[in-house]
Amino acid sequence: MGKYIGFSFLLIFLLFFLPFLWGEPAKSPPPDPPATDEPAAQPPPEPQVRLDAGSTLNVLAGGQLQAMDMETYLLGVVRAEMPASFELEALKAQAVAARTYTLHKICGGGSSNHPEADACDDISCCQAFRTREEAAQLWGENAQAYEEKIRLAVTETDGECILYEGQPVLAVFHSSSSGATQDASAVWSSSVPYLQSVQTPESGETVPNYHTTAQFSAAELKNRLQEALPEAKLDGRASNWFTNIRQQPNGTVTSLSVGGVAVSGTQLRGILDLRSACFTISFDGDAVLFSVTGYGHGVGMSQYGANVLAAGGMSYRDILAWYYTGTAVGTYQRT
Repeated sequence: MGKYIGFSFLLIFLLFFLPFLWGEPAKSPPPDPPATDEPAAQPPPEPQVRLDAGSTLNVLAGGQLQAMDMETYLLGVVRAEMPASFELEALKAQAVAARTYTLHKICGGGSSNHPEADACDDISCCQAFRTREEAAQLWGENAQAYEEKIRLAVTETDGECILYEGQPVLAVFHSSSSGATQDASAVWSSSVPYLQSVQTPESGETVPNYHTTAQFSAAELKNRLQEALPEAKLDGRASNWFTNIRQQPNGTVTSLSVGGVAVSGTQLRGILDLRSACFTISFDGDAVLFSVTGYGHGVGMSQYGANVLAAGGMSYRDILAWYYTGTAVGTYQRT
């Protein structure tokens, strides 16, 4: 009996005291955090201040004086002035040119045609303007894509303009030229250092209605010329009315004599509503035909030329440097 009691005490000793002799069992280390490819969270970027959105203009559009920011105004101008199907870099060049043209006029004291407004929608004075709703009707099923594209052109060039000696330039533009743009002095009799003649790549393959014809009867032509040039002597055959025609290598008429009165090609273009001053004159019986190439005054950026350059990989900044000699693109804030 005593043997069994002793054995029982031994078992109790082993069960209760043996763990203390060996010490506490080692604890398992905490598991490693799960691996992840995601970067550590970063603080949200500070909101970027948009220069155009903070610049307010008074715009005479649709016969009403409206207050709008520069961004809203430029969206309307680019919608109206350049086809939305053009390359994005060409649209960016147009946005910068339109912004610059507006700032140049404002810095120069605005327009005497509308002293109460910074800009208007009359292309003979300022730039064309088209609302989003008006553009959507023209664009049809492409309206959303075109609107987003034009908005990119404006916002991604926010506040940028073309500068010459630190000031916004007279950033005029036109639809298309014949091989080369015009020096400002050839069109407006005033030389501008950054509006020089440069090569331009558009052609009949890239420009719709690049070659056009304006036809007049001799009697109709005589009436229009006599009204504009009352001193002109327009007797006899129409083929004798036009003499001393001088043209540039690309075909643009610089000057000619109409019934003995000296006029520029640009003047005659305006009198007869020709698409450009790049024309030749031919005669077919009683009809007088003016064969015209290109569209617009030919000075500054050619829009179709800009699109060809953009399609070839040129950036909007390089396009602007191409057409506006000696300029740089930068930001300019009104004071």
